[in-house]
Amino acid sequence: MLLIRNKKIRDAIKVTVPFIFVPLITILGTLIFDEKKHIIISLAVAVSALLLFAAGFEKKSTGTRRMVIAAVMTALCFAGRFIPILKPVAALTIITALYLGGEAGFLVGALSAVLSNLYFGQGPWTAFQMLAWGLIGLFAGILSKPLLKSHILLLVYGAVTGIAYSFIMDIWTVLWYNQSFDIKLYLAALVSAVPYTVSYVVSNVLFLFLLAEPFGEKLQRIKVKYGV
Repeated sequence: MLLIRNKKIRDAIKVTVPFIFVPLITILGTLIFDEKKHIIISLAVAVSALLLFAAGFEKKSTGTRRMVIAAVMTALCFAGRFIPILKPVAALTIITALYLGGEAGFLVGALSAVLSNLYFGQGPWTAFQMLAWGLIGLFAGILSKPLLKSHILLLVYGAVTGIAYSFIMDIWTVLWYNQSFDIKLYLAALVSAVPYTVSYVVSNVLFLFLLAEPFGEKLQRIKVKYGV
């Protein structure tokens, strides 16, 4: 497990990777690479997610334990994508971030997309899914204190991130269709995607309502028991 000891470097990675580097390579990858080379961008995002995860801990043993738990949560997200219509991926990513930190949430969200798409189909959209679910996890970690205190606020966050996921994915839709960003096309894409957006919102709220408490209790016990 990679250990980054310098705090300034860790702090720089926490800002530049999720908010600058990953969005930049995701968008440029769609514009520059053809569909046959999309896997390069997905792999770059995956490596970036691992680097961000490594920047989130100071002790090697702690990071290794977190990685094991993150791997289990990623596997659950993978399995969850086989559920028809409503998917628990974002909800599980949020729950991971609440108890393991935003970096772990970003990693679970990003890896869930690229790994599950080995079955559902890889494409230029994969990097945008990685970015969207990754950011949903990252912000859940940043907002973990208020979200853990209020179940209602957590459900509201789930609803908002369902909308945000659709907004991010529709950026890819416009770039793929037009090879450049056009606000009119983007607004049209948002309108046409309303049924999907509703399903994302319902999925997040439903699975957070059902899973946040039982999964949270188990993750909290693991944190205490293994000093994560």
